[in-house]
Parts: sequence; structure tokens; C-alpha cells
Amino acid sequence: MIARLLRFIRFSHTIFALPFALGSMLVAAHGWPEGKIVALILLAMVFARTAAMVFNRLADWQLDQRNPRTAERHTLISRDVAIGVLIASAAAFIGTTWWINPLCFWLSPVALVIVFFYSLTKRFTSLSHFFLGLALAVSPVGAWLAVRGHFALPPLILALAVLLWVAGFDVIYATQDHEFDRAAGLRSLVVRLGVARSLAWAQALHWIMLGVLGVFGWAARLGAPFFLSLIPVAGALIYEHRSAARLDVAAVNRAFFASNAFVGVVFVLGIFLDQVLLPHG
Repeated sequence: MIARLLRFIRFSHTIFALPFALGSMLVAAHGWPEGKIVALILLAMVFARTAAMVFNRLADWQLDQRNPRTAERHTLISRDVAIGVLIASAAAFIGTTWWINPLCFWLSPVALVIVFFYSLTKRFTSLSHFFLGLALAVSPVGAWLAVRGHFALPPLILALAVLLWVAGFDVIYATQDHEFDRAAGLRSLVVRLGVARSLAWAQALHWIMLGVLGVFGWAARLGAPFFLSLIPVAGALIYEHRSAARLDVAAVNRAFFASNAFVGVVFVLGIFLDQVLLPHG
């Protein structure tokens, strides 16, 4: 049952948002924070993402059953079980924030509304990719608040970078459903602009994202290890876009997961080196 649930929510894709939350956490703490905060941030991330993914599956239940690419998702667990998991994970997320600090607790329902809202956006806007980006952009801001207890500029800049990054790779991912989305009356940049122009937009978003990451490094006063990490990040994005340009579904899937997982890991490794192993004044 657990294995089917993890497949249902694509638990392996947690690696996309988690590194940016951890990176924000390390910068906020100027190193490694106390274990309790690390554990609570990890729990909050897992519970929030689980709730968001289950809500997405429930919102698209009938649509996904008609899409050949996603038709098997709903054979993994029943709808009643999915509703139970949604309620439990959302409650667990809010409960976890109670143990972090009052600001995180009072903002936790807002975070849930943001991550849930994305699932409805393909029905009325072609900019749905940016709403997914906004949903994942919550994570570095939340991690910063968990450590510091107040807002600041660096996590907001990082949130913008995450938004652009996610919007870009979601446009690439949406090319797989171009024909189905058009037939079903769903909206995306791919449906609106076509595959070629959408891929050009995705590439532009990712180059802007690299620039924003540089601004984040400057605002957070990070050093050489972080800025050097942006070089392999750029390489991974180039690989992803070259793979996407082939318009091969298998290649897109491989590039999507491998490239974006690599981006997240290299990002947090650069910050770990900068803030923990090689701290500077």
C-alpha cells in the first residue's frame, strides 16, 4: 500500500523542491541549524508536497483517466483513500508548523491554498506553469521563516528563481500532453503557442533563472563555491533543452528527471560548501 501511494504522488520528485528549501535553510542559519529545525522543515516539506500532489490527483481524477500517459495512476489507490491521505497530510503539515514558530503556523493555510490552487489553473489560464512555479517557490521562503522567523530579501529572490525554473521545466514536460490538452480544452503555453515557441520560452525562462540565482548569491553574500556551482547548473539546463528539442517522449522524461534533480543537488551542494564546509566572513 505504501509503495503504491508513493508512486501515486511521485514521491521521487520531492528532490526538485527540497534542495532549494535546504539551501535557503543553510543560508538563513549561516551554516547547519539545530537538528530539530532541520527535522521539522523536512517533515513540513514532505507533508505539504504530499497534500499538494494528492489534491492534484483528485482534481484531475477524470481527466487523468482519459489521458493515455496518466491513465494507470488511479489504479494505485482508491479515491476514498486519496481523500483520507489529503486530509491527513494537510493536517500534519499545519501541525508541524505549530512546532516551528507562530509565523509559520499562521501562514501554513496560505501555503496550502497556494500549492492547491495550481491544480485548477489549467482550466482557465495558459500561465498554469507559473502557478506551479509559485507553489514550489513557497519552499525556500518557508525554510527561511522556519530558521529566522521573519521575511528577508534573499529567500524572496530565491523564490523567484525557483518559480522561473519550475515554469520552464513544466513547459517542457507539457509538450508530452500537447494533443490531449488541446482536445480536452485545457490550457498551457504549449497549447497556446505550439511546441517550438513554447520550448523557446522555456529556454528563456531558464537563462533568466540563472541570472536570478546570481542575484540571490549576491544578496545572500555567498562566495565562490556557490557561484562556481552555477556552471554545472547551466550545463544541466543546456542538456535538458537539447533533449527536449528532439521531441522524443522518452528523452524528455529522462532529461526532465535527471537534469532537474542534478540542478537541485548541485545548487544545495554549492551552498553547503559555502556555508558549512568553507564558511567565509
